[in-house]
Amino acid sequence: MTELLSLDFMRQALLAALLVGIAAPLVGVFLVQRRLSLIGDGMGHVALAGVAVGLLTGQAPVLTALLAAVAAAVAIEVIRGRGRTSGDIALAVMFYGGIAAGVVIIAKSPSSSPANLTAYLFGAITTADQHDLWVFAGLAVVVLLGTWLLRPWLFAVANDEEYARASGLPVTGLNIALAVLTAVTVVVSMRVVGLLLISALMIIPNATAQLLGRSFRASVRWAVLVGVVSSVGGVVASFYAETPSGGTIVLLAIGFFVVVATASAAVARARAARHRRAERHDHEHGPGCGHAAVAHDDHVDYVHDGHLHAPHEGHYDEHAHAHDHTTDHTTEQANDHEPAAGGHEPKEAAPR
Repeated sequence: MTELLSLDFMRQALLAALLVGIAAPLVGVFLVQRRLSLIGDGMGHVALAGVAVGLLTGQAPVLTALLAAVAAAVAIEVIRGRGRTSGDIALAVMFYGGIAAGVVIIAKSPSSSPANLTAYLFGAITTADQHDLWVFAGLAVVVLLGTWLLRPWLFAVANDEEYARASGLPVTGLNIALAVLTAVTVVVSMRVVGLLLISALMIIPNATAQLLGRSFRASVRWAVLVGVVSSVGGVVASFYAETPSGGTIVLLAIGFFVVVATASAAVARARAARHRRAERHDHEHGPGCGHAAVAHDDHVDYVHDGHLHAPHEGHYDEHAHAHDHTTDHTTEQANDHEPAAGGHEPKEAAPR
């Protein structure tokens, strides 16, 4: 690790990866909520045409890519706002036309080489110089401030666009703002993960976060954490493994998603196994029912034919076999955990 940090280009690469790891998931969370996960991919296609124009004219590719991506973002929202079937076709023509134009124009530019095309399509983070880093930092600040200031309204539109419109929110303006923020994020990330892979870094950390977070705010925090770890960790891994940084970053993010999804499924199955329904009884468990009571976390289980049954929403759940818990509690001791008054029937116990 010391060797890595001693290299100027790797320090710059790590800083660029950190910026992208924070910015991309912040914008992506609203795209996922609105089911626009592939918009970033399409904007990347158009941004390539902007890069090509910059190389052909000798201008800064970042600036021309930014102009092309922002113009595409506004056009996308105008087309989407029409709400017609032809809108999908128009978007497809724009996206594929962008990448086709980019390939052709780059081939005609004086500095044309396969390496130039590959660097922008799949990322070449180690080629970013200090000037690029300052530009990326400025654009990343724009994305962070934009999403932070607009987050309540962006969330309202993402959650229910029709209700937001009826409430008087400027939905069209907010949609354009989100599209522009997405375009800026694409340009910030193109040297880190590449124009063809940037959409993955906006979407996959948020897909992982949805499995971990219990609220929108928690999901955003998880998404940023996964994005930062994937970006920075991917750059470090690519340095030692001598692999392309963009692909390594995306594969690491996918790896996190697979691990979390597998663990979540295992936890869900385990909880379901512990929460099986027991058979219905001819009588109800409760104080004086004749079955031993055992304190279990925040409720009381009753020993019935070697099983522990707990009243839950009109039925009984089987929590475990009786021998898995100590049963030397008396019914009178367990009654201290019962409601003090009211005589509620166990079948109508409040959900835990």
